[in-house]
Amino acid sequence: MSLSPLKFCANVSWLFTDLPSFAQRMRAAAAAGFRAVEAAWLYDSDLEELQKTRNEAGLEVVLLNTPPGDLKAGELGLGAVPGRESDFRQGLEVAVTFSKALDCRRIHLMAGRIPEGIDRGAAVQEMEATFVENLKYAADVLSKEEIIGLIEPINTRVTDPRYFLATPHQAAAILQKVGKPNIKLQMDVFHWQIMDGNLTQNIQKYFPLIGHIQIAQIPGRNEPDSPGEVNFSYLFGLLEELGYQGYIGCEYKPKGSTDAGLGWIREIPN
Repeated sequence: MSLSPLKFCANVSWLFTDLPSFAQRMRAAAAAGFRAVEAAWLYDSDLEELQKTRNEAGLEVVLLNTPPGDLKAGELGLGAVPGRESDFRQGLEVAVTFSKALDCRRIHLMAGRIPEGIDRGAAVQEMEATFVENLKYAADVLSKEEIIGLIEPINTRVTDPRYFLATPHQAAAILQKVGKPNIKLQMDVFHWQIMDGNLTQNIQKYFPLIGHIQIAQIPGRNEPDSPGEVNFSYLFGLLEELGYQGYIGCEYKPKGSTDAGLGWIREIPN
């Protein structure tokens, strides 16, 4: 089967991490054959250097995350955290500044964690209401810049037990309440498989909502052709049949060097 319509981008927060700077990783991604990159947080980098690297390497920047807040204090996004609305808005402004400078058209609006010492059941209602209002605000800001906002379920079984947004079903319900066409669903196969499995039906059901896809094998979060639970050849074929036009982000931990683990993508015509 020809998978040529599918496009892959290198997540430079996960790949080429032997290189210290994001600019170096971007150049390495281009040298490895990637035409696009994505990243979590580039905000400590020199923006002009990133612009120059992007232009010289001929890369498209596909996705950035909103700032996480205070990582040392255990924060991982602020979108659903009550009382942090102004900080969320400031972070969104920073993300938009970088995205516009890098011509990036997608921003992952990170939900954040349930605060320490608070039961999930007790927190969900208030956090959802906060998230919905923040997403409506973000939708209006992003629409002026022609940027898509994304929300991503992160699994609470392995990766982050306190993350607020955990399943595609929860995300879809929130998107319905937000009701903005430029706020979409980010599907990370790693998280979806761990939380719910049932990948074929979930992808088909939620495909109209999906604005970006990321991949990693389960359980090790390594290359998609490494041993694991998911048949990526089948999933790639399914996405091709459904007519997915966006990029698929390679957000995985290479088992060895990044280059040594890219055999799977070099076998896919593009």
